[in-house]
Amino acid sequence: MFKKVLSLSFLFIFSFASLLVGQEKPYPQWVEKIYKEMSQEERIGQLFMVAAYSNKDEQHLKNLSLLIENYHIGGLIFFQGGPAREINMTNRLQAKSKIPLWIGMDAEWGLGMRLDSTMNFPKQMTLGAIQNNDYIYNMGAEIARQAKLIGVHVNFAPVVDVNNNIKNPVIGNRSFGEDKENVAQKGVAYMKGMQENGLLANAKHFPGHGDTDSDSHMTLPVINHSAERLDEIELYPFKKLIENNVNSMMVAHLHIPAYDNTPNKATTLSKNVVTDLLKEELGFDGLIFTDALNMKGVSDFYEPGETDLLAFKAGNDVLLFPMNVPNAIKMIKDAIKKKEIPEERLEESVKKILHAKYKLGLHKGFDKLDPKNIHERLNSSDAKNLNEKLYAEAATLVKNKKGFLPIHILDTTNFASLSLRGNSNSTFQHYLNKYADFTHYHLPKENMDLGDYSQLMNQLSQYETVVVGLHGMNNSASKRFGLKSEDLLFLQNLSEQANVVLTVFGNAYSLKYLQSFQHVLMMYEDNEITQKLAPQMIFGAKPTKGKLPVSVSPDMKAGTGINTKTLNRFGYSNPLDVGMDPKILAEIDAIAQEAIDTEATPGGQILVAKDGQIVYEKNFGYQTYHKYSKVEDETIYDLASITKVGATLQSIMFLYDRGIIDLDKKISTYLPELKKSNKQNMTLRNILTHQAGLIPYVPFWRQTHDMFGLKTPLYQNHEASLYPNQLASGLYGHQVLGDSIWQWVIDSELLEKPRWQKNYDYRYSDMGYYIMQKISERMTNMSYEEFLHENFYKPMGMTTMGFLPLCHFPESRIAPTENDLTFRNDLIKGWVHDQGAAMIGGVAGHAGLFSNAKDLAILMQMNLWDGTYGGVRYFSKGTVPYFTRKQFNENRRGLGWDKPVEEEGPSPTSHYASPLTFGHTGFTGTAAWADPEFGLVYIFLSNRVYPDANNRKLITSNIRTRIMDVIYQSIFEYESEQEEYVN
Repeated sequence: MFKKVLSLSFLFIFSFASLLVGQEKPYPQWVEKIYKEMSQEERIGQLFMVAAYSNKDEQHLKNLSLLIENYHIGGLIFFQGGPAREINMTNRLQAKSKIPLWIGMDAEWGLGMRLDSTMNFPKQMTLGAIQNNDYIYNMGAEIARQAKLIGVHVNFAPVVDVNNNIKNPVIGNRSFGEDKENVAQKGVAYMKGMQENGLLANAKHFPGHGDTDSDSHMTLPVINHSAERLDEIELYPFKKLIENNVNSMMVAHLHIPAYDNTPNKATTLSKNVVTDLLKEELGFDGLIFTDALNMKGVSDFYEPGETDLLAFKAGNDVLLFPMNVPNAIKMIKDAIKKKEIPEERLEESVKKILHAKYKLGLHKGFDKLDPKNIHERLNSSDAKNLNEKLYAEAATLVKNKKGFLPIHILDTTNFASLSLRGNSNSTFQHYLNKYADFTHYHLPKENMDLGDYSQLMNQLSQYETVVVGLHGMNNSASKRFGLKSEDLLFLQNLSEQANVVLTVFGNAYSLKYLQSFQHVLMMYEDNEITQKLAPQMIFGAKPTKGKLPVSVSPDMKAGTGINTKTLNRFGYSNPLDVGMDPKILAEIDAIAQEAIDTEATPGGQILVAKDGQIVYEKNFGYQTYHKYSKVEDETIYDLASITKVGATLQSIMFLYDRGIIDLDKKISTYLPELKKSNKQNMTLRNILTHQAGLIPYVPFWRQTHDMFGLKTPLYQNHEASLYPNQLASGLYGHQVLGDSIWQWVIDSELLEKPRWQKNYDYRYSDMGYYIMQKISERMTNMSYEEFLHENFYKPMGMTTMGFLPLCHFPESRIAPTENDLTFRNDLIKGWVHDQGAAMIGGVAGHAGLFSNAKDLAILMQMNLWDGTYGGVRYFSKGTVPYFTRKQFNENRRGLGWDKPVEEEGPSPTSHYASPLTFGHTGFTGTAAWADPEFGLVYIFLSNRVYPDANNRKLITSNIRTRIMDVIYQSIFEYESEQEEYVN
């Protein structure tokens, strides 16, 4: 969308950017005509912009209607409420106004500053950290789009006060920072984004509210700087915005003796400031608004009405938030009658206001606003995408001793997190889990005693790295920004025993109290977005680019910020960010729900990633049809035959990559016991492509079963040294089963092959993976499970992927598979579903691997990225593409990997998938696919075999492939929209 906004902005430059600049005199005929037809009272009424609240009662609406009908006010400034209510209220009030009202709002960080259920963009201090001001322009453009949807014409933003006083209680994080150039550049970008997209901007708070330690809402702040200093610092951003044709200004309630030494004279009421300085010296001829006239910076010194009169005399055009409109109109009218105010002065301001309304199109009348679907229209995917980008661009790595961040090594470090004064199970901690195995701790908002701190210290000191989230902060310098001295002492002591990564979800000035820490990431604000982004930066999924907008110490000056690079780990992004249409992608939800409603599966996990960014990750349904346990991110599934590529093939590629095995040598070279068997001349290439003549499978369990059931010498109901392998609850297998099955594999028959054929026909088989497991264990001299864990799963941070999940996780996290009534007579939950794999201890080459969707996606992404992940290369460049390539014309398979069917007919993948696509499916209802041409990874996990493996609804309904179709369609739709826009 934002490419569209940038392009469309040029359409507005000639029609809107000139609004009020130079006034284009003579005024349009409509302005002259309306002014001539108005009575004096109607003209004076146009000066007022009255406070309106869409969350108040009908009486409030009646009061506003009275002011419109009887006193002809020019506009409204909306405060608290909701978007639909504001639209309905605006429609009703506009209908009562002879001349359409113009509507203003304080939406410095978007409509969310005033309205519920609307978007909060970053505060300006956060924006001050961003190094590319195009993002700020785009924010201005998006705020303009949203404002116009609810009928707002003026946004009282940007704040261009240079905040150079840490004690400032009212500006603070509303400012872009302390550097006048940074403030000016970002103010211009924000202003242009709005003005070039149809919304009036307003630079405030002239002549500069940044160096005060009191709040003009509560009192009249005094600034004692010289005129020279004010001109050099405070006025600089305002002058730059004037140069760039800002539409309007807001004058602050400040007492500045250098400009006007009249006791208690606010700048708003000073002709020296409004007329002599702003209009004449600086040459500003746009609209001038007062700050709200109910603020104590002026209201403490004058009666209602008198304030308005003095403000108008000073040279202001629009009187904002008047306290008594009838009194004010009367006093201005009397002053004109007494010649204290010339008629020309009234004409000047009223015609400027009418001209603004003309430029806004209000001369054509008011078009009724539509509240339908306003929430969806305001909170669009484009807007959400932009918001995430803004926060990501602002994140600032302030300190990073010895380049500790981003964290590279996962397998030799133990991690804990501490949510300090925040919520337990926070978004921050949830996303830390996506990168490493964390133990989470929580320091509650209420006070703790010394014993509590001591106990927490004992727990956290056991960890090498502790990631701390500072939550619950505030913007008050007098309250140390919410940081408690006892918490800081605790963290300082902890940092002497562990690597403490401090993540600050709060005011940049709080860094003043955090100078002793070695690893500090500043996120500026505490919300779902920043808590989601911070872990991605800590672990190198996203870079840090921001620079501090303010100075807090000699070591932490404005401009401080360490840029980091990514480590090729999964990030989390909006689909638009990677060229996918989120509305199309959301159609996955309905297909997944169909699978649950038709009992094709009780639940499942679906993940979609593109270009290294996870854009869709959802859980559906329950572990069983009893609906006791919801499927969550942490739910673990039996991957079934995905074990072949997720485990065995990784081992085989490892050995091939290092020259330990040759795919075209006889396998009896590596397994001497195969000599003189019917398998001695097989090659790994033929086994991996399923054309070695191996039969599909052998139901080995039947050979341990007779008419009376399981043969008792081979099984018993409790664990013992001779019965180490658990197959189900109360069922343990004899250790001899492993050797027996291996011998049965060796002795198994082969398929028939015509004598004239060199190779066997393609026939999918499990049998070859028993063989490859043996090769892996012999060549690595390690157990199969240990080798994979140490060389792949653990270093990549895949905390759930592995064999024998009951050894590592509670049963409640594992989705059950079949209620096995023929072999184990038990519900299979946590044990491998495949009978052959179960008989040899649950660790097999063809089955036995368990995982959640995210960890399986990591493995697929590493393969998609040609063997790299997290800054580590697992395979030499070219190895994975060699294995994923189709090997034979008459066989779709790669080496181990399944691939799309190229001709018409059923395919394990979408027919949109490119020929480069590789992956695998699993009998339990799983799928894992990667498409290098589109940069896609798609994971589907389910337990469709619960409670009966004969349930084929998932297959006959093509649930997995239909979801894959939607994924590609979301790409095609996005591309189509872009082409349509360009054309």
